[in-house]
Amino acid sequence: MLVIISDLHLGDGTTADSISPSAFRLFAKRLTETARFASWRRDGGYRPIDSLDVLLMGDILDPLHSARWLDTSSSDTSSIRPWSDPTDPRYAPKLLEVTNAILEYNEEAMQTLRRLASGEVIQLAPANSKGEPDFQSAELIPLKVRIHYMVGNHDWYYHLEGESFDKIRLEIIEKMGLCNPVSPFPYDADESPMLKDLFERHKVLARHGDVYDKFNFNRERGRNFGTVGDAFTMDVCNRFPVEVQKRYGDLLPSGIIDSLRKIANIRPVLAAPLWISGQIKHYAGAHPIEDELKSVWDEIADEFLQMNFVREADKSFRFDMVDAMELIVKISGRASFATINDVVIWVRKKMWNNKHSFASHALKEPAFLSGKAQHIIYGHTHYYEVVPLGMNVNLPEPESQVYFNAGTWHSYYDLAIQNPKEQKFVPYQALTYLTFYTPKEHDGRRFETWSGAYA
Repeated sequence: MLVIISDLHLGDGTTADSISPSAFRLFAKRLTETARFASWRRDGGYRPIDSLDVLLMGDILDPLHSARWLDTSSSDTSSIRPWSDPTDPRYAPKLLEVTNAILEYNEEAMQTLRRLASGEVIQLAPANSKGEPDFQSAELIPLKVRIHYMVGNHDWYYHLEGESFDKIRLEIIEKMGLCNPVSPFPYDADESPMLKDLFERHKVLARHGDVYDKFNFNRERGRNFGTVGDAFTMDVCNRFPVEVQKRYGDLLPSGIIDSLRKIANIRPVLAAPLWISGQIKHYAGAHPIEDELKSVWDEIADEFLQMNFVREADKSFRFDMVDAMELIVKISGRASFATINDVVIWVRKKMWNNKHSFASHALKEPAFLSGKAQHIIYGHTHYYEVVPLGMNVNLPEPESQVYFNAGTWHSYYDLAIQNPKEQKFVPYQALTYLTFYTPKEHDGRRFETWSGAYA
């Protein structure tokens, strides 16, 4: 039995909201229930399963959404950022500081994972002589959960090699109850014999999916390098509330700084200006501070565009994120947030056409084409999906092939599609997980999905 979850984005509390610990307690209860169902076998008998694997499929811890990197300005040549040279002697200590802060901030959730891994949570009834669960037995069978960590685009730092990064990974392994070795956490299953075997047994192919997002993955350099998406998140979204607090904290209406810190929870990310404008209206009304906050936005966005890292990533022959940000900044120098809002809406339509699915990429996966994988699973987009891909008819019993997106566990403020110019955002928490069975488990069932949202 294999359970896959993705995109938890657990932070250290300095920017975005993490999902509440209650989500982990709910997951533990449902995992216990699912393990019991999986113990009913295809032949109709009950035999407790002896293994349960949980795959954390990238963007689990989120060092990128931490203001702790902002000790120095991005224009300071001595600054350390997530995309800085990992061999810099200051890099690993900073990553360790941020990682420990995330683990401490989410300790209640970490405790639930450790209890699952140690066998304290899931207790299965033994089978009696009739092949049924013996609920009267005084001795229950503890089931330890093997928890595996793969990296994505917000936690790729744990894929870096070296003793200093092994030390960081050891902290994560101990706090989360992982079964990973201290070597680099895998980005692809081929990097881990344990995951490769797990995928083959369940006929799945799983990857984070950022490889299909040009703003968050550099195909030329690979996963061990930062991207323009990293820089925008850190030096615009994370930095804006920090700069506002620093310059105008005593002059602002109560609550606005905490509200601005939620920029990292905004979807889509380029709707950040709409959120800022909306929060000013909500908290400040006609407060004259709007002009000052607008000038802070202009300043940090312009500095972002001038960063060497960003300029090097720009592609003059196509419309990309750098061009989108440049358009917004150039307009913002002589226009209001309302005008920027119009541009953001237009950019969103031009760049993504309001579509978020990666299902078409699954059709090109070698494991799909060969029929080796029955299920193709990505994360990254945060949009839960189940999409039929085709049928593998080259088998005695034809098998359906299906694409899944594992969605997210996240606190959201999502831009309402009705009159987006009115800057209305709907808050909620999302929670999705996918379950895959071997042929002998759960009456022969192959998969189940669960996706929920609550507010």
